Amino acid sequence: MNRLRDLREDADLNQTQVAKFLGMSQTGYSKYETGENDIPTQVLIKLAGFYNTSIDYLLGVSDRRHPL
Repeated sequence: MNRLRDLREDADLNQTQVAKFLGMSQTGYSKYETGENDIPTQVLIKLAGFYNTSIDYLLGVSDRRHPL
């Protein structure tokens, strides 16, 4: 998912840092960014909170980056 990568890069973070926050490996996280693996709901909730955005934005359903 390009949005995950864009949000991570905008925050000046690398995949290892985000993976550590999520309690997983960098390789596992990388598969979320590339779309190779679907992102579990609990991980989506954590990422939305981490980046202060909506799950809809992360999934590409909305172009509104910040929640209402």
